[in-house]
Amino acid sequence: MRHKDFVSRYLSEVTPTAFELEAGEEFHVIGAGPAQFRVTLHKPLSRRELLRSTSLALGEAYMRGDLEVDRDLYEVLDQFLGDMERFRTDRRALRSLLHTSLSPKDQRQEVTSHYDIGNDFYQLWLDETMSYSCGYFPREDTTLFEAQVGKVDHILRKLALKPGMTILDIGCGWGFLIKRAVLHYGVHAVGITLSQEQHRKVTQEIQEEHLEGRMAVKLMDYRELKTCGMEFDRVVSVGMIEHVGRGNYGAFLDCVSSVLKPGGLFLLHFISGQEEHEGDPWIRKYIFPGGVIPSLREIMDLLPRRRFRTLDVESLRRHYTRTLLCWKENFQKHRATIRQRYGDEFARMWELYLASCAAAFHNGVVDLHQLLLSKGVNNDLPMTRVV
Repeated sequence: MRHKDFVSRYLSEVTPTAFELEAGEEFHVIGAGPAQFRVTLHKPLSRRELLRSTSLALGEAYMRGDLEVDRDLYEVLDQFLGDMERFRTDRRALRSLLHTSLSPKDQRQEVTSHYDIGNDFYQLWLDETMSYSCGYFPREDTTLFEAQVGKVDHILRKLALKPGMTILDIGCGWGFLIKRAVLHYGVHAVGITLSQEQHRKVTQEIQEEHLEGRMAVKLMDYRELKTCGMEFDRVVSVGMIEHVGRGNYGAFLDCVSSVLKPGGLFLLHFISGQEEHEGDPWIRKYIFPGGVIPSLREIMDLLPRRRFRTLDVESLRRHYTRTLLCWKENFQKHRATIRQRYGDEFARMWELYLASCAAAFHNGVVDLHQLLLSKGVNNDLPMTRVV
């Protein structure tokens, strides 16, 4: 089979949507029905790479600029990412890439490779709260800033905080949640992170705003919680368990239990999958090395044996689609600066990451769940869902 015929057949099998394909002087329509967009190939796609991984082959071609589309990237991806089961993945060839190390050293390196790109980079396209997780959009006109403040308040209200309580944030990011808990709910807060950049920024803010004694941030692996000697009324973790790795979820929950008082509440906010999956090869290679998305059911299965009672389960999937589109819009506004600082391939990589994740959430490939749990029975909470 000629290479161009192979590429056309391959793309028709993995892409359910009809589109125009332009390669050199050749031009034709892939799939049945009216074409929804045009793909231009400036260089031929590798047969070997296509057979190895659809997402890697197409993702790397886009990063290099070998592949272009004539519509907004999210709009294009949104039309076919719901059929990702069509994608090819040679798991034997990608065994080392799809393997997740559970060692503290490797996981620290994987986490910092993403979050320590630099605070200046994230400040370009996140909102003023520096929240790098799903926002909460109760209204159509809610801004990204309002959504991130709203998300934090949504979490803190669920935790039924009272002045004087103590709260731990595992994977505290740039610290907005613990600072808001201290300033608006009157609690004492501790955050832990593996990111040097995040730790530096939160520490500086604590000093500048004279919050010593009310909040603190520590460079700490969650596994150190078992021997830290601390105890808390409430624990929260937002977007961190995705870095724990399949095989360590039980150990993570054990560490939470070790610092949570009896009757205390734990809110777990995480990206979830419908089923257990090792993850997308392109995301694993370029964005979140070692990252694994747990399914809701595998987390739920681990809770009873650790005496965690499930009080509330909420999906915020569509909120994450909108969050990612806001980030993508901000990113595009600063794209020239990002390209100048980090290079065109880096800018195209991050554009693809934000657009593909937005499409994945929109198509239900992944979800976002908040679980509210109590350690043992807690009969002192409101009997209706806090909104």
